[in-house]
Amino acid sequence: MNLAPRVRDAFQQKFGTAPTFIVRAPGRVNLIGEHTDYNDGFVLPMAIDRATWIALRPRKDDRVSLFSLEHGEAAEFDLATVAAVRNGGAAADRAYQARLQGNKWGEYPKGVAWALQQAGHKLRGWEGVTACDVPMGAGLSSSASFELAVARAFACVSDLKWDPAQMAKLGQLAENRWVGVNCGIMDQMISAAGKADHALLIDCRSLATQLVPLPTGTVVVVLDTMTRRGLVESAYNERRAQCEAAAKEFGVKALRDVSVKELTPQTNKRARHVVTENDRTLRAAETRDPVLFGALMNASHDSLRDDFEVTNKELNVIVDLARKASGCFGARMTGAGFGGCAVALVAASEADRFTAQVAREYEAATKLKPQVYVCRATNGAEVV
Repeated sequence: MNLAPRVRDAFQQKFGTAPTFIVRAPGRVNLIGEHTDYNDGFVLPMAIDRATWIALRPRKDDRVSLFSLEHGEAAEFDLATVAAVRNGGAAADRAYQARLQGNKWGEYPKGVAWALQQAGHKLRGWEGVTACDVPMGAGLSSSASFELAVARAFACVSDLKWDPAQMAKLGQLAENRWVGVNCGIMDQMISAAGKADHALLIDCRSLATQLVPLPTGTVVVVLDTMTRRGLVESAYNERRAQCEAAAKEFGVKALRDVSVKELTPQTNKRARHVVTENDRTLRAAETRDPVLFGALMNASHDSLRDDFEVTNKELNVIVDLARKASGCFGARMTGAGFGGCAVALVAASEADRFTAQVAREYEAATKLKPQVYVCRATNGAEVV
């Protein structure tokens, strides 16, 4: 959805003039490669046509003021005050207190400003209005979308060179050290570097990327279970620690360095998921066969359910229904898990029938009304 008119009009109403810039940064859906990113592995996401939009203009001082149309309030801070915070961990403690008080969203622009300044960038203040149509907490990376939109805004007003990989790293730093979520690089990388009409194979160790067209005649359908999880409070950080411990047992830097051939019946099941998921992701990136691609997605979900244990009842229900529906090649949960969304690869000719059937059957099974929509692959963070 194009939210440019909405943020432009809101900016005009609030400030009495047209914005100097409008920027957007997309959310993402990960087709395959889950919980591999923080293990230096491979992921295959695509940037989607849902995004964070910001209309803004530069200020003459170092103050940032950003009004959220969703939250009906502004986040305001001084760049000098944020830059003075030398310990991101201490900042994360303050961000946690902010979350308890209900204004978590305002910590994201602070974190991005902090990360950019820690990297040596000289920033200029700005004021703006933001709107977002990436569902919050659904596993579609609304937070990375917000971080990269803010980074793009700072790049505009501060005349910074836009390097997608470097900006993605700084977005990740903000999330890790300021907000306190120990995420990998995937979400920020695809939001920064996505390309229209393609998925993007990302090597999360080198940040090398490869454009991957979707299998011909298919569409990607997002299936929102309407269940939500708190990422910081969930078992995400626990799973990451378990993976790091498993890598030490193998004597390697990360589970990326373990091959499928090295797995045994005694292998820790968390490690088994990551190692086999890397293999599935590389195979998916190489094929244009929708049947094989779908089978790899199915195997991914089963591994996430049984070995990594990050699905929930509703995710399993909607994936099972999707797999049985007309035109579906494969389906799996997407995102960190514990709630949120699944993703399906569907024959384009069957998309309408598929979405209607899954929505109807899921609501009958769970009494929850899902959001089911076809997604188009879009560019990463950009000036509109």
